[in-house]
Amino acid sequence: MSGHVHQQPLTILVVEDEPKIAQILVDFLTLEGFNTLVQHDGRDVIETIKAQQIDFMILDLMLPYKDGLTICRELRQFSMLPVLMLTARVDEIDRLMGLDIGADDYVCKPFSAREVVARVKTILRRVENTHGSQSEQVIRYKHLQINIERFKCQVDQQDVELTPVEFRLLHTLLKRPGVVHSRDSLMQVCYVDDRIVSSRTIDSHVKNLRHKLTQASQQKELLHSIYGVGYKVE
Repeated sequence: MSGHVHQQPLTILVVEDEPKIAQILVDFLTLEGFNTLVQHDGRDVIETIKAQQIDFMILDLMLPYKDGLTICRELRQFSMLPVLMLTARVDEIDRLMGLDIGADDYVCKPFSAREVVARVKTILRRVENTHGSQSEQVIRYKHLQINIERFKCQVDQQDVELTPVEFRLLHTLLKRPGVVHSRDSLMQVCYVDDRIVSSRTIDSHVKNLRHKLTQASQQKELLHSIYGVGYKVE
C-alpha cells in the first residue's frame, strides 16, 4: 500500500433498460475508476439521487414507467447533477435541445462506450471549472444573487425560476461584471459539445432571461446587449 491520498471515486448512476448496454457502460466506467449504480427503469431514479451521493447520471431517454425527459425535468427542480442523455434517434437530439430540459449533453445509440466515457469526463471537468472553490457557491451583484450549488437565482430576495441554459448564461456574465461576452463564447458555455447553435438561440435565451429578471425587480436593468458584439452584466 502506498501512502498516497486518493480522491474518493465518483459515483455514476446508469439508468438504462437494456441490461447489455448498461453492463458495457458499467464495465468501461469501472475500468476508468468510477463507482457505478444501475437502474433499469425510471421509477426510483429521483429517490436514489436524493438518498445517495451521486456525482453523475447517464440517463436513457426511453425507459419503462417514467421516461428520461420527465426524470431530467424533475431533477432540475432541485439539483444541477450533470446528466448525459442517451437516445436511439439522432433526430430526437435537436428537439430535446430545443426543449432545454437541462441535460448537459446527448449521445446517440449505437455509441462506443469509449465515447461515452470521454463525454462524461469532459462534462465533469467543465462542472469542476464552473464551480471552482466552495466559497464561490454564491455570487452577489447589486440586487441579484445566484447560488450555484442549489441552482437558485434571486432578485431583490425573490426567487426567479431559470432554465439550466439561462442559469449558465447568467452565471457566466455575473462572474465578470462589466466584461462583454461574445455570443460565441456564451454559446460554448451554454452548450457543452460542439453542436452548432445559431447565435439567434443565444439571443432568445438572453431575451427570456432579461424578461424574468426585469419582471422580478423594479430596479435598473442589469443585462446589457452590446450591438454586434455580445452581452454583459452591469
